[in-house]
Amino acid sequence: MAHKLNLLVPAATIAARVAELGREVSEAYPKGPLVCVCVLKGAFLFFADLLRHVKGGPEIDFIRLASYGAGTSSSGSLVFSKDLEVNIENKHVLIVEDIVDSGRSVEYLVHVFAGRNPRSLKICALVDKQERRVTDTPIAFTGFNLTGKGFLVGYGMDYAERYRELDAIYELIREG
Repeated sequence: MAHKLNLLVPAATIAARVAELGREVSEAYPKGPLVCVCVLKGAFLFFADLLRHVKGGPEIDFIRLASYGAGTSSSGSLVFSKDLEVNIENKHVLIVEDIVDSGRSVEYLVHVFAGRNPRSLKICALVDKQERRVTDTPIAFTGFNLTGKGFLVGYGMDYAERYRELDAIYELIREG
């Protein structure tokens, strides 16, 4: 099956918004300790670019959580295959996600991390697709609200492990 890519957010627009988000995060956490947690694999490019703009020397860590597999909609089951290595007790925690749609994944992470007694726990998402939300987990820092768009790829987001390397955000249109 062939794919067509419809450009939604160009690379320059992403770069400008990520820099702005970095300033917003820095202002929200003027005094640490802050732990920024990247949700692999999708958020890795966004996370790296964002952290270049976050002041104050946050700790960083990575987790691996998957819910899509090779499809274009959430499977409904979560696979938590890499946990934190950093202790988050009494620290501010910022979970950095590529995209929040149903909200189930971030709701799960908030539940798991809350049990580890962080000082605060917030979500930063490159893309928020609010119309698909089935939870009420708030997103504190949002790059782009892309309501009404289909399946997104690029800038770390993938379809069956393809298109992560693209420097912009595209809507994937399956042809045929």
